[in-house]
Amino acid sequence: MQQTIALVDDDKNILTSVSMALEAEGYRVRIYNDGEEALQGLVHQPVDLAILDIKMPRMDGMELLTKLKSSSNLPVIFLTSKDDEVDEVLGLRMGADDYIKKPFSQRLLIERIRTLLRRSELAEDKTVKKADTVLVRGQLVMDTDRHSCTWDAKDVQLTVTEFLLLKALAARPGHVKSRDQLMDAAYGESIYVDDRTIDSHIKRLRKKFRQVDNKFSQIETLYGVGYRYSET
Repeated sequence: MQQTIALVDDDKNILTSVSMALEAEGYRVRIYNDGEEALQGLVHQPVDLAILDIKMPRMDGMELLTKLKSSSNLPVIFLTSKDDEVDEVLGLRMGADDYIKKPFSQRLLIERIRTLLRRSELAEDKTVKKADTVLVRGQLVMDTDRHSCTWDAKDVQLTVTEFLLLKALAARPGHVKSRDQLMDAAYGESIYVDDRTIDSHIKRLRKKFRQVDNKFSQIETLYGVGYRYSET
């Protein structure tokens, strides 16, 4: 089935060149010139993945991301300017799955898209046996088949990236996972992201769990080593 990607940017050159590259790879592309136009379009015509520029008129990428993530786990890639490190980290904390700095390689963007879509498909795969899709660790219950996560029977809404990171940690409580291992679990071996990206995802995971339980402390940091899921 042909997958659909939303491309949101106020730069007409990027809209033209990237949409052509994506269509050449077999994707259907919907283009939007600003966040407000994109929100209206995506509410009525959902897509499989969205690529958002951060700085746009009327509604910027940050606000659009917040509105999209409030009602779906849509995979999102941010396009950022070279010096927008603060925006990159903030975007990841708000729920973006990845970011790419301008100017960027179209081939790199396509590889990132493929990785995110592949992960989304795996998370939604209904053919896996139920026994293999439910992970229970005390108050934590993760159901891969439904892409659902609960803590003490309370829902915790996670992005695909957050879900995969948490599952990698909770699969072996007490065992330390390095940032490189977590990168592989969440992004696959073909995609490289720096340590700050993993750290931002972990911070966001903790925040989401502490919103339902302010005593949550299962994800532990071992400075200079990595992270682990507490056995207790």
